[in-house]
Amino acid sequence: MDLGIRGRKAIVCASSKGLGLACAQQLAREGVDLIMLARGQEALEAAAQSIRAETGVKVTTIATDITTPEGRAKVLAVCPDPDILITNAGGPKPGNFRDWSREDWLAAVDANMITPIELIRATVDKMIERKFGRIVNITSASVKHPIEHLGMSNGARAGLTGFIGGLSRQTVKHNVTINNLLPGPFATDRLLQTTEKLARDSGKSLDDFMALRQAAVPAGRFGTPAEFGQACAFLCSAGAGFMTGQNLLLDGGIYPGTL
Repeated sequence: MDLGIRGRKAIVCASSKGLGLACAQQLAREGVDLIMLARGQEALEAAAQSIRAETGVKVTTIATDITTPEGRAKVLAVCPDPDILITNAGGPKPGNFRDWSREDWLAAVDANMITPIELIRATVDKMIERKFGRIVNITSASVKHPIEHLGMSNGARAGLTGFIGGLSRQTVKHNVTINNLLPGPFATDRLLQTTEKLARDSGKSLDDFMALRQAAVPAGRFGTPAEFGQACAFLCSAGAGFMTGQNLLLDGGIYPGTL
């Protein structure tokens, strides 16, 4: 299936590994030129080189912290007018809300709510002028189904979701869509990190706790990053222009509701 985005250019945040990398890989396979960014230069360049070798698209790398004003300015100086924007940032630390300070909360909101909004603010009007734009925010299944030990993630990402709900309905008439992807348990470093803490707290081994987590997923397994990347690429496609303001949940069937 040709997604109709060959020759477009995309900024993909936090794309040296995990779900961000999966999105970058799939967009590249559809012929999209990439601006990939992450904090670590070595992992980022290795990921970019792999994509170049596989697909032949143009890949520009920027080692920076996108959650800072300086980082955003650096990226936007290189690519002020992307056709596609994938926002993504590492989730806040898990734990008990009694242990989180005001500074912890502000950092979580800044990274997982304000940063995507600032990137959208800087790019959406140019998309409107060109009558094409696809913005995808990688949030979390915790927006739909709050997770008790991810309180900061629940709150910050739900705030972003509410903002997008209003903005997305203003831009869609210009063929600029804004949607959110809500990952559940995917086989990434992030899942391993959170599971290690939960295993320690429960007194179980990591292997035993991982098995319990997988058993709780109706699909009987964790999601693969490739599956996530394919969903992201569809939302960025030329044919997805009638879909906006949506929260696409990818959780293997964990969420029990119908809406």
